[in-house]
Amino acid sequence: MKDAQERAAVLAQALPFLRRYAGDTIVVKYGGHAMVDDSLSNAFGHDIALLKLVGVNPVVVHGGGPQISAMLTRLQIPSTFVDGLRVTDAAMVDVIEMVLAGKVNKQVAGLINQAGALAVGISGKDGGLITARRLRRTVRDADSLIEQVLDLGFVGEPVRIDPRVLYALSGSGLIPVVAPVGIGEKGETYNINADTAAGAIAGAVHATRLLMLTDVPGVLDENGELIPELTAEEARRGIASGMISGGMIPKVETCLEAVRAGAKAAVILDGRVPHACLLELFTEAGPGTLIRGE
Repeated sequence: MKDAQERAAVLAQALPFLRRYAGDTIVVKYGGHAMVDDSLSNAFGHDIALLKLVGVNPVVVHGGGPQISAMLTRLQIPSTFVDGLRVTDAAMVDVIEMVLAGKVNKQVAGLINQAGALAVGISGKDGGLITARRLRRTVRDADSLIEQVLDLGFVGEPVRIDPRVLYALSGSGLIPVVAPVGIGEKGETYNINADTAAGAIAGAVHATRLLMLTDVPGVLDENGELIPELTAEEARRGIASGMISGGMIPKVETCLEAVRAGAKAAVILDGRVPHACLLELFTEAGPGTLIRGE
């Protein structure tokens, strides 16, 4: 009886949060450790199913870097990276699309379906969801200081999001699960960073929250302590001062772009914590850093 009472108390405490997010769209970027640990991935599937069943409209955007690397190794196709982005030629992009939009996409949708909700796997090419262009990076030569353009091949960045397919699925009681593959103006396929794709989608649908599951606790201050919340201006100052550095910079920049484009807030969330999404949305003790707009 005591166990049952404690569970009832938890549900009662969640009621204000359930009201807050009822009918809202939440975009979740799913990747990292949460995607390869069986217990965490099963918990994730149940969490997303629960969100839909209590009246929230989740949209899941997933990565798949380890799965892509495993398939390329199996096919004896070498990979090279520039600033964390996989240089992608025409042959490789076919393999990436096969892995992301095929095996991984259906596995993620399956986790949610097994938990009792109805998820549909799509890619950014479906319904014209993500129109992309070739992403180019520049590098400055240390001696001459001349900037050179790096051609990353079929690595893309979103230029337009058409969310109608997401609205159609969500409005029909389904959960969209999106593989970050986009289509160019001439029909070419682009491999898009999952963080970038999730941020662009969150902005386009004016999501109440973008939840970015990562393998770190969130943004840390100079003393290594978690920062629970930042304004957009504080986040920009943190990057300029060097407090936010390394791999955290692109994640924070993705959050900033999402809130600039229309999302109400974005959260860099520790996906190694079981039920991280539910903790963030339905309690006061979310395990991450929330970034708000101006």
